[in-house]
Amino acid sequence: MRKTKIDPWSEEWEKSYCHEEGKLKEVLKDELVDIFHIGSTSIPTVGYAKPIIDILIVVRNIVNVDLYKSKMLILGYESKGENGIAGRRYFTKGKDNRTHHVHIFQMGSEFIKTHLNFKEYLLQNPIEAKKYGELKINLAKQYPEVHHKYQEEKQQFVNKLVGKANEWARQRNSPKLGN
Repeated sequence: MRKTKIDPWSEEWEKSYCHEEGKLKEVLKDELVDIFHIGSTSIPTVGYAKPIIDILIVVRNIVNVDLYKSKMLILGYESKGENGIAGRRYFTKGKDNRTHHVHIFQMGSEFIKTHLNFKEYLLQNPIEAKKYGELKINLAKQYPEVHHKYQEEKQQFVNKLVGKANEWARQRNSPKLGN
């Protein structure tokens, strides 16, 4: 059973992402459109995170990602299929001691915008980011041995943040009257 482990934010997480980014670009080069470091390990102002690097990959054709499963396995990634999100390919690295999660979506997927809006919103709103980090610490203390409870309660907060982030992004991108 996975335990809930939360660490203080570390610059090492960006280094880990960069190291993995190069490997993933090489494997998926024929399908790759873009790649991003997402999640709490990419947002210093959150302050705390599970030490798992989340990576968002945008590809031309999601179905073709299935052709790369054996190459991903060589890198240590286990394929989880869509894992509850239609149109996604999800890979984990590290079994019960996970180090990386890879979320792959086809160009145009709304999930891409949602993930990137969430990250940018927290980067631009450090008070919200700090609240998120504090929630993680409190939930980890409350559910150190029951990871799914930690995830369930955190998800409620995340859903509210996603709503705020998407509204924030809409307002930023809407044309201003009189300009």
